[in-house]
Amino acid sequence: MASRHTRLQNKGRILFCLFCAGLWEAVSGQLRYSVPEEMQKGSFVGNVAEDLSLDIKELADRRVRIVSRGRTQYFALNLKSGHLYCTDRVDREQICGAIETCLLHFEILVEDIMKVFRVEVEITDINDNAPRFPRDQLELRISEVTAVGTRYSLEEAQDPDVGTNSLRGYHLSSNQHFSLDVQTAADGDKHAELVLEKALDREEQAEHELILTATDGAEPARSGTAHIRVVVLDANDNAPVFNQSLYEARVPENVPVGSVLLRVNATDADEAGNSEVTYSLRKVKDKASGLFRVDSKTGEVSTAGQLDHEEAALYEMEVQAKDAGDLSARSRVLITVTDVNDHVPEITVTSAIKSVSEDSPPGTVIALMNLHDRDSGRNGEVSCSVPAQLPFRLQKSFDNYYSLVTEGALDRERVSGYNVTVTATDGGTPPLSSSAAIFVQVTDINDNAPIFEQPSYTVHLPENNPRGPSVLSVRATDPDWGENGRVTYSVLEGEVREPPLSSSVSINSETGAVYALRSFDYEQERELRLEVQAEDGGSPPLRSTVWVSVLVVDENDNRPQILHPAAPSDGSTGVELAPRWSEAGYLVSKVVAVDADSGQNAWLSYQLLKATDAGLFSVGLHSGEVRTARSFGDKDAPKQSVVVLVKDNGQPPLSATATVRVAVAESISELLWDLSSPSGPAEPPSGLRLYLVVAVASVSCLFFSFVLVLVVLRLRRWRKSQVFESSSSSVSVSGVPVSQFVGLDGVRAFLRSYSHEVSLTAGSRKSQCAQSELNYSTTLSNRPSDEKTQGLLITENWRDPEGSESFTRPVPSRRKPNCNAISYAAGVSKSRTDVLRLLFERHKPWFTF
Repeated sequence: MASRHTRLQNKGRILFCLFCAGLWEAVSGQLRYSVPEEMQKGSFVGNVAEDLSLDIKELADRRVRIVSRGRTQYFALNLKSGHLYCTDRVDREQICGAIETCLLHFEILVEDIMKVFRVEVEITDINDNAPRFPRDQLELRISEVTAVGTRYSLEEAQDPDVGTNSLRGYHLSSNQHFSLDVQTAADGDKHAELVLEKALDREEQAEHELILTATDGAEPARSGTAHIRVVVLDANDNAPVFNQSLYEARVPENVPVGSVLLRVNATDADEAGNSEVTYSLRKVKDKASGLFRVDSKTGEVSTAGQLDHEEAALYEMEVQAKDAGDLSARSRVLITVTDVNDHVPEITVTSAIKSVSEDSPPGTVIALMNLHDRDSGRNGEVSCSVPAQLPFRLQKSFDNYYSLVTEGALDRERVSGYNVTVTATDGGTPPLSSSAAIFVQVTDINDNAPIFEQPSYTVHLPENNPRGPSVLSVRATDPDWGENGRVTYSVLEGEVREPPLSSSVSINSETGAVYALRSFDYEQERELRLEVQAEDGGSPPLRSTVWVSVLVVDENDNRPQILHPAAPSDGSTGVELAPRWSEAGYLVSKVVAVDADSGQNAWLSYQLLKATDAGLFSVGLHSGEVRTARSFGDKDAPKQSVVVLVKDNGQPPLSATATVRVAVAESISELLWDLSSPSGPAEPPSGLRLYLVVAVASVSCLFFSFVLVLVVLRLRRWRKSQVFESSSSSVSVSGVPVSQFVGLDGVRAFLRSYSHEVSLTAGSRKSQCAQSELNYSTTLSNRPSDEKTQGLLITENWRDPEGSESFTRPVPSRRKPNCNAISYAAGVSKSRTDVLRLLFERHKPWFTF
């Protein structure tokens, strides 16, 4: 039944405590809760979100958290529910000791607005401790002559609980000789004294066993007991007496261990062994029990441990003097511990941001700090500062809270981060200081565009370069950080061009390396200008451009090209005519060549490579003129071949050859004969060669006879055509297709040198021929058929060297010959056009080399 009653009382007490825990007040930003001690871990303390009018869903976003000092954190905040709950067992006696009102202080920080709310939690006492005597066994030695009414002080029981749960009274077991008298002191402490009610008789009973019970005031009450053993002695009728009722001492907290603080003195009027007094400390609290000791013989009170003003500034205890007959006396001892400046200020960074943007305005809060010094008085007065050269300052919030704020503009490109050292100094002598380092990272904004290392780039690229290799690298730097400083490169197309710029070059977007995508030809493109853009990765991005000039450098990759003498399309070679009477230095021909390269690669030089007669001709080194080195002799071959080497000045040099065919003759008949004759001296044929020549000549005669018949038939039909009627029209030699008469230029040149006029009569086999003056005319004049003119040509009979046919060929004359009729092997008269045509058609093989 009693246990059930006890459980009901406990439940009621817990409900009452929970009701008290729900009470709170918000005065000047302060919350107050009350909870009983010894609550289980996780027990509800209060609804902080409701009391602070905070939205539960925003607790995490607003970074609400608890800020407290001390090693043990007794409370925590549930961000999901907003409830304040216990994180550890709370022992009021351990935290506050004998203090009546036990309060725990901490702050709740709303970090996004940098606001702090002070919270007080009162820890109410529960009866979790029973009164306890310092010793379970007490022994009193009382003389048998002790007078009735003599009082004996008993050791007091200690109950760390407070209020009604603390010690309330003592009870003594029933006996015949003793009673218990409980005295209440001014401070509320209760002292139990054993009173002798009946004289003792050692002979009747030498020892008495008593039980002393101490109880508290709780319901149900808790108690503690001590066994008292009373030993009856012979007479000792005087108790010790102290010379002072109160002993006091003031000592600094840094006094060395073992230092004597004071000395107590008590005397006993008895003699011999009954006057010997021993000292002991009584009524010593738990915290002071290990800090002080008293010499039992001398009464010197000294320190047994290190004193700390911050732990306790005042210690109160009693010294008991006891004689050999166990008569005793007590005296109070007060020890005041004075403060010394032995604690450095503590800097607690309650909230701090890791980074701040470089465009943050002055006054931006970086960190919130709390300064605390455990010393008191001036030793606990703290001031703080930051280095003056930094763009930060301290701003006091309230009490000992300071805010670190920006004071000036920040520039990440100049300083990317600050180690801000906050120094706290107290007012002691000498002053003590401490510091805390707060690293502030300055975050970047995209306020710098990329900058190229050069205002422009120029690279020389040899032509015929391979496709793919890098030709140069451009580089731009951006002092910004991260993506804002990451530079990418691109080539701007610009105006439309052929081929597109993207097909010529490309650029590595990360490294800026420019690559050639095709092979360049100096003769087609000498310079390529492109605009390269550098863009950072910011938002929005910043850009800059630079011009890159790719200069194509010429290489000797083109051979000289021969313009004159030009190679005919049908494989034959033109002939240059030289009169046999030409003197040394006579200009025979000029080799004209060009080189598509430039500079020294296009500088051409000419030299004689080989010739039929190496000593007959010379070639101008730079002009390419082929001149006679001496006069022609009778033994010189009528057909000369001169090979001219044309070489450029490149490294290595490239060259080409031009072959100049030179015909040496006195007249056109000699020209025709020379052109039809094989060059070089004839060798006497051997027997086999003779047979071969005869066979070839026979076949050639048959072939030419067949061709001649076809030509005659063709000419007869042609004469009947309309072409015959237009025989009086004007025809120039240049009207004959060059493709049909290879070597015609040489004949033309020879004819120009004499510039004769030919007059032929259309209807007769005879014409008048007259030699005109030498005038270097370049045309052949046509006359009417009835006009008498002087002719240039006279005829002579000439037989084909191969014997296939005979015909009449014109022979130039230096004198005025009689005009003879020009006869033809076909036996018919022709017009002037037909004469030239037939002449070149019949002798085309001899005009061709």
